[in-house]
Order: sequence, then C-alpha cells, then structure tokens
Amino acid sequence: MDPKSFVDSAVLLLVVASIAVAVFRHFGLGSVLGLLVTGIIVGPHTAGPFVTANVEDVRQFTELGVVLLLFLIGLEMKPRHLWDLRRTLFGLGSLQILLSALLIAGYFRLFEHGWGTALLIGSSFALSSTAFVVQMLRDQGDIASHHGQTAFAVLLMQDLAVVPLLALVPVLADVGPLPKDMPLWEQIGLAAAMVALVVVGGRYLVPRILDHLARQNNREAFLLAAMGAVFIAAGAMHHAGMSMALGAFLMGMMLSTSRYSLQIEAGMEPHKGLLMSLFFVAVGMSLDIGVLVQHPFEFGGHLLAIIAIKALVLYLLCLGFGTGRSIALKVSFLLAQGGEFGFVLFGAAKALGIIDDRLFVMGAAVISITMLLTPMLVKLGNALAERASEAPAAVHQSFHYAGQGDEPAVRVVIGGYGRVGHTVGTILASTGISYVAFDTDAALVAKWRAEGHPVFYGDLGDPQLLIAASLQNVDLVVLTIDKRHTAVRAASLIRSQLPQVNIVARARDLSSCEALLRAGVSKAYPETLEASLRLAAETLESLGISNAETDLLLREVRSADYALVRSGPEGRPSPAHHDRKS
Repeated sequence: MDPKSFVDSAVLLLVVASIAVAVFRHFGLGSVLGLLVTGIIVGPHTAGPFVTANVEDVRQFTELGVVLLLFLIGLEMKPRHLWDLRRTLFGLGSLQILLSALLIAGYFRLFEHGWGTALLIGSSFALSSTAFVVQMLRDQGDIASHHGQTAFAVLLMQDLAVVPLLALVPVLADVGPLPKDMPLWEQIGLAAAMVALVVVGGRYLVPRILDHLARQNNREAFLLAAMGAVFIAAGAMHHAGMSMALGAFLMGMMLSTSRYSLQIEAGMEPHKGLLMSLFFVAVGMSLDIGVLVQHPFEFGGHLLAIIAIKALVLYLLCLGFGTGRSIALKVSFLLAQGGEFGFVLFGAAKALGIIDDRLFVMGAAVISITMLLTPMLVKLGNALAERASEAPAAVHQSFHYAGQGDEPAVRVVIGGYGRVGHTVGTILASTGISYVAFDTDAALVAKWRAEGHPVFYGDLGDPQLLIAASLQNVDLVVLTIDKRHTAVRAASLIRSQLPQVNIVARARDLSSCEALLRAGVSKAYPETLEASLRLAAETLESLGISNAETDLLLREVRSADYALVRSGPEGRPSPAHHDRKS
C-alpha cells in the first residue's frame, strides 16, 4: 500500500470510527458496538471505499490488544485471588465447555454433518470472546462484581481449553491420528514447560530488570522492558500451541505483587486501548454480509440456536453452582456469543480440508454477528436479572479483585515518600487511616516496602496512574514532592482527573505555594516559612508572650495568606530555586 493510500485509509477509518462511537455511546449502546459497525462499513464486504482486503492479517495483528488486555487483568488479580476462583474456573468453566460443545454438536448433526465435524463445530462455538466480555466489564466497572468474576473464570478456562482442542482437531474430524512429529503428551509437556518459564521469569527475573531500570530513572527503557516481557510470555505460549492472551495474563499475575505494578499498568493502558479498538474494527471487517443475504434462514437459525444453547447451559450451571438467578442471568447472556478463538479452530479445520469454504464463512459470520449482538444481549440479561433479583445466594467462595473484599478502601494518596511523606504516612497509619504512597525513587520505594509501608513506584504526574490505581474515590491527596515543576504538574493533572478531591501540598516557599494553588491545590503550606513562623512563636514565648497570643498571631498570619511576611526574603524564591531541575 503506497503512502497516499495508507493516509487515505487511516483518515477514512478515524472519521467513520469517531462518528460511529459517538452515535452509539449517545444512545447508550457502548463504544464496542460502534467499533464493530465501523469495521463493517470500512470492510471489503460492503459497497464503497474500504481500508484493506487483508482482513485476516489485520485481525491477527490487532490480537496484540487482547494480549495487553489480559496482561492488565493479570496485574490486577493477585495469585491468591485466582485461587479463590478455582471452583468456578475448573468446575463451572470445564462443564460449560463440555456441555455447550455436545449440545451444539447435536444441533449441527441434524444438518447431515458427520459426528466428528459436528463436534469440531460445537467446540468452536462453545468458546466465548475474552476480548469483548472483559472490555465490557471494565468499561462498566463490573470486573470485580460476582458475575464479572464468574464470567472471567469461565473465560480463563476456555483459554486453557484451546490447547487440547487444537491438538484434537484431526481426531474430532475423523481424518486420522494426531501428527506424529508432535504427540499430544509432548504438546502438553511443552505447554507445561512454557507456563513454568513464564511464572519463574515473571516472579524473579523481570522484577529485577525493572528494578535496575527504575533505579537509573530510565522510564523509556522501563516501559519497553515491561512490554517486551509481556510479548515474550505471549510468544512462548503461542509457540507451545496455547493462547497468547493466557501467557500475558500469567505474566501480569506474577508482576501483580511487584511495587512497579501500578506504573506498568499506567504505561500500558493507552496502547491497550488503541489496539483493542482496532481489534473490534477488524472483527467487523471480517463480517461477510453476502453470506447472510444468500442464506438468511439457515444463518438466522444457527445464530438463534447457538445463543440459546450457550445461554441455557450457562444459566443452569450457574444455578447449580449456587450463584442465584440474578447472577446466572447476567453471566449467561454475557457469555452467549462466539469467541475469537473460534476463528482459529475454524481456520485449522479449513486448512485440513475438514470443512469447506461455505461452512467456514458461515461460521465466521455467526461468530462476528454474535459479537455484534453482545451489547444488546448484556442489556437484556441485566434487565431480566433486575426482575429476578433476590436475596443473595450463599456464596461458596470469596471474590476479590484489585483491592476488593477484605482489603480496606484507600482514603489518602501521598505523592512523594521522603522525610515529609513518610512522616505523614506514619501518622496516618497510627490513627488507622488507610493510605497508599507513590515515589519515583526506586531505592526509596524498595526500602519502605521492605518495612511494610504501602509504597509503589510511580509518578503522580502521569494521568493514567490514578486510573490504574483505582483511586477515583479517595478523600485526600497529599503532595510532598520536592521539585516544584513536578509538584505543580501533578497537582494540575490530579485536579483535572479528580475534580472533587481535596488536595493539600507542601511547598518550598511562597512562590511555589502560589503556583500550587493556581494548579488546583486546596491548601499549600510553605515549608521554610512554616519553620520560620514556628521559630518566631518560640521566640515570643521565651520573651514571656503567652501561648494563646502566639497561636492567635500564627493563625492571623496564615489566614491572611502570609501577607505579614510576604514582602520579606521568605516571600521571594531564591535564584538557586529557579535553577532547580524539575
């Protein structure tokens, strides 16, 4: 594609996407549906200009967005939280795949497909879309909810099931035994070895590399190293025949206990958002409208049957696992669509000549349309769940996610954990007030974390950090950052991200104090001036002035915005301070 056509395609894609997303969000249908419709409009299967005819290549590239999405989920889900999901993961998840595959296979057996081919089709449609469901849960803030965690556990089990399903494609289709160059036991052994490699690397090697780069304050290399670790883990799983997203999730989970987890998430989030948007567009581009026109009744029947079977199986299984009707309805409609790995299984079957082109295109169209219908299905499921709402059923396991559950809600954020920040944090801890602190000095962070302080590596001047840390509901932000420019930038970004939060700051002098107040700080206290005022009060008391009079004088000075001393040397910044690097 020449530069001119590339620019034209990019402009076409951006214009259509911005309009579609704005319209669909306006009507409360969500951005995902808008991106899918964008893909249909700019795809090669509709009339008018299109972006590219190489849809499969585009979709494979944009699956990197799914990789980053699962990595970020892993960062927020510590290993003990995954252990809490074991019953849903292995019990409900395994039964969902098995029963859905068998029932869908029985349905397609009615259309004179052999049992092998029918089981292959059933297995492909039994999988749901990790990308769609997780993105919707994150957008709606439901990822930590009971139904969100239940759905996520089922999706994770489906990702694990991709390996044996791909390995057994020839057997299911009755075209011969497994390939002799890679027996099933070797594939399982290779997969286990890759999982162990990712776990050990993410637990021990990657944190040491990130710690070295953070101590050098090399932020560009820090982000690139973190991203490299994600894609190495994804590539390792891919070469083992497993889901790339699973490798990224494991790497994220291993790094979730690291003091760098929040800064990593803040750096990855913008890239994930862009790639995920392109992924949804690519799915829309793969939808061949011509197939729907040629076989409308056959297509419609398959579509309704698959959604109905999957929703019914999930609903009954959720009830059997004690979730209650409301949660069961939400989960069943949330996971009723086909998934992106269905494309992979259908592609493998087509490559072996198990299915013909018409069946492959029909299968891909069914998966794409069920994805397209997902936002409406979710709305329907939520509406039915509200009608069926009941007292919460007994839950057999606890659900925790990113600070949920028995972990106290953070009330205070401290920016900078040097001598002043540490003093504030110690006083807060002594009174039982929960807080979290951030500092860009990796050595300092390591020191305080070793002593049990809730300190993370991170720059509060990064607008993504507050989102990544889920700190939208904190009561107070305390800025003790030494560098004036950094403190002012952080104050400005915090005020724009959290307009309702109270911000107090420590400043070097009155000039810095005024800059912080202009940036949105609620109150700022000039450090040197406060020390001078305290010394002046002690002087007055030593000369016989009462404590009440000196306290009154200090209050008057502060209430008048330090007007009494503003004209003195404390009211003017020193030349050295102006030369201080930010």
